[in-house]
Amino acid sequence: MQGLGGDCMERYGLNTDSLGQQRLTCPYRGVELLRHPMYNKSTAFSDEERRQFGLAGLLPPQVSTMEQQAQRVYANIQRKTDPLERYIGLGALQDRNEYLFFHLLINHLHEFLPIVYTPTVGRACQEWSHIFRRARGLWINPGHRGHIYEVLGNAPYEDVRLIVVTDNERILGLGDQGAGGMGIPVGKLALYTAAAGIPPWQTLPISLDVGTDNPQLLNDELYLGWRQRRLRGPEYDSLVEEFVQAVKRRFPKALLQWEDFKKNNAFRLLDRYRKTLTSFNDDIQGTAAVAVAAMVAGTRVTGIPLTAQRIVILGAGAAGVGIAGLLRSTLREAGLAGEALMLATANIDSKGLLVDDQPIDDAHKREFAWTRALAERHGLGTGQRRDLLAVIRALKPTVLVGTSGEPGAFTEEAVREMARHVHRPIILPMSNPTSSSEATAIDVINWSEGRALCATGSPFAPVEYAGRRIVIGQGNNAYIFPGIGLGAIIAEAREVTDSMFAVAAASLASQVGPDDLASGSLFPPIDNLRRVTAQIAAAVVREARERGLAGRLYSDAEIPQAVAAAMWEPRYLQLEPAPPAEPAR
Repeated sequence: MQGLGGDCMERYGLNTDSLGQQRLTCPYRGVELLRHPMYNKSTAFSDEERRQFGLAGLLPPQVSTMEQQAQRVYANIQRKTDPLERYIGLGALQDRNEYLFFHLLINHLHEFLPIVYTPTVGRACQEWSHIFRRARGLWINPGHRGHIYEVLGNAPYEDVRLIVVTDNERILGLGDQGAGGMGIPVGKLALYTAAAGIPPWQTLPISLDVGTDNPQLLNDELYLGWRQRRLRGPEYDSLVEEFVQAVKRRFPKALLQWEDFKKNNAFRLLDRYRKTLTSFNDDIQGTAAVAVAAMVAGTRVTGIPLTAQRIVILGAGAAGVGIAGLLRSTLREAGLAGEALMLATANIDSKGLLVDDQPIDDAHKREFAWTRALAERHGLGTGQRRDLLAVIRALKPTVLVGTSGEPGAFTEEAVREMARHVHRPIILPMSNPTSSSEATAIDVINWSEGRALCATGSPFAPVEYAGRRIVIGQGNNAYIFPGIGLGAIIAEAREVTDSMFAVAAASLASQVGPDDLASGSLFPPIDNLRRVTAQIAAAVVREARERGLAGRLYSDAEIPQAVAAAMWEPRYLQLEPAPPAEPAR
């Protein structure tokens, strides 16, 4: 049971016997023990443990190995044909046995990642109040105002190092899901443990349930959330401020991930708190790193360096602007400047290409607007069409990225027009879940006559074209955020910087092998996720040290060992009873 926070595990009774075997002191017995997901081994309890912990008669007599248990559970999950039922089944397993759940998830990551996270988690969020079985994490609502610190004290574990929090307003591409948005922090933290080995007892999912403007939820008699219109303005800000200060007091070593906040709040809260509380926004920064990694990997096929790419981004919300921002900083580091830097990326929102001759209400978009003069020189001046097709015709982009959440936004005409001018276009419909994808993988491949390098935000099956089997890499943020989180925690980073996402993107791109590229994929196999995460974490630890932001310093030689030691492995330990409590005097 290696992992982060040895002091924490000493508190929970981890020790090593004279033979070097780790043992875990357990304070529970009987039925209470079988109901605790971090101690319960179910049929894997040994005969000795059954005698010591009052389990005689509570279990069938045969003692199973973890592998036998996993075989049984996997077969049961496989019997379920509905992905949502598989989600429910895996959630029930996690509720009763965390070790077995993570053992199963790690060993079937390719199969179960789309279940515990996108796309199935989107449906789970929509159905949350109807499929609710057992509470996990904390819900904080306006009724807790003035007492949020005390509410955080109700968390099941004391030494929380990682929090994922959402206010539920922009769940994937599905919008406001109210309290059902809790499915996202729960799913993200499951991936943190599976990919980065962050121990589950050091994670905490939180929903800032500030109400919902979703009428379907408000009118649903089974809805479990705060049944009020969504809190906004100063009252919202004051609640978030109390929450942040309470987290700093209650969990001073915790890293916080802002998740699925609507774009204006997402940028505002990140800017306000990133130096106050070690935190980041995965929708803005993680998505950006995944997209940049795909582009960098693609340059090894196209032969066009990143500095010579012409990149069009459809969507100027949190993800689209985040991608543009990381691209700009990466290209600036590579020597691009001035007008050439501006020309390298073009963002399109619902009104068309961002140009400064039109009012731009959202502050986060303004720095990515082209000048009027630049737009006019490319035939996109005032009064001219500036939609996706017009921009493609004018700029002849080499890369097309979709973060719009608009299904079918990459039309056949647009893709064919792009492919007319570029031999190997890189096309990335990144929106998820699958129902929100800007194009299907098979359409992108067919419309580009098999030449496009395509990666998608949601999983798509391989595409057969002209006798070739083309693998479609999924640009899943799970490639990035676990390594960012693990590296920041190991380094005890005081801030998560954009440069950490830049080194994460570079690390991910470097791990795309020749065989991956030959198959058509711009990402390594998802089954390699723990290895990928370890490499990214090491890069983040180095970057934190170089930027002077690390509270704990490691030499280059020490970093790989520190990363390996921090990654928890789900394997059962021998339990020993806790000594009886001393009587009160």
